[in-house]
Amino acid sequence: MASPRSGEDWLDPLPFLRGTAWLDGPRAVRADPASLGVLPWDVSERAALPIGVRLEFTAGPGTRAVELRYRARVPEPEERLRDVAHSFALWREGRCLTETSGEPNDGEAVVTLPLPAGREGGGAYTVHPPESQAPVVLGIRAVGGEVRPAPPRPRWVVHGDSITEGWWATRPAHAWPAVAGRALGLDTVNLGYAGSARGELPVAQQLATLPASLLTLAWGTNCWEPVPTSAPLMYEVTRAFLTLVRRGHPDTPLLVLSPLLRPAAESTANALGATLADLRRAMEEAVRDLRAEGDRRLALLPGLPVLACEHLADGLHPNDAGHARIAAAVADAVRAHGFLQAPAAA
Repeated sequence: MASPRSGEDWLDPLPFLRGTAWLDGPRAVRADPASLGVLPWDVSERAALPIGVRLEFTAGPGTRAVELRYRARVPEPEERLRDVAHSFALWREGRCLTETSGEPNDGEAVVTLPLPAGREGGGAYTVHPPESQAPVVLGIRAVGGEVRPAPPRPRWVVHGDSITEGWWATRPAHAWPAVAGRALGLDTVNLGYAGSARGELPVAQQLATLPASLLTLAWGTNCWEPVPTSAPLMYEVTRAFLTLVRRGHPDTPLLVLSPLLRPAAESTANALGATLADLRRAMEEAVRDLRAEGDRRLALLPGLPVLACEHLADGLHPNDAGHARIAAAVADAVRAHGFLQAPAAA
């Protein structure tokens, strides 16, 4: 608990962090630091970014603001979106209340997030940091009241590619795993790795070690390119990946979202002769076969109907409306399969 400010009343941020998979010292990372040697370099590189990591806290009615002390990369003057590079978004009850930017000097700064005045100042809040600058929160404290870590929620581990990582959502809180997590009342752990998520079996082994109340796998478009995969190989890789995940999660509800719409790839063969439609069918067949063989806690959400062309920002990655549609489809599927009770949105 933080009471009215004194000179050095910073709290350890760790109890406030959510969306964490592993820690490397004070940094939240998205791959096991002890096992990086077996991962492809692109997975290791993307795993260093704290995608989906956030802070959740409750504030007493007298709390006027919360302060965060953090360290992060300072963007270069010519960088695109420099003005929002250190923007921290404060959310409550499913909506953004405010965005406040820090001004780091030599990479370290304090940002102050004002809370609503009056009785509305109490309650539960979420802070979404600026993911791309790899921020490390060093401390948290209240202004004029107290803050406590929010109660824990069931943990949802989501693995996928750049679409799961959040490309091209305009803010971290708009990425589909974040949106669906709010709707389902879950602690979303985002293990989306842009450019990869091609069924790498070491990733499946790491997923098997992570505690989770729900698992979702949403990959496959990068198996069309840049690393071409044939349809028979896609079938076998999907089965192998799920088999390894099941070694650590024999009974955990597991939802597979097959590849989403990618117009340029749907009927165009890759270097091994497979279209994205072929790869999607192979993945879906593998999931259905495993269900038929007795995995009753495994479910499939076909990806093709989820989006239309107008939901794509660049022909591949969803815009905010597309991310919202994916989130709604995933949340509906989780509820329809009875995988979790659905508490009210946070």
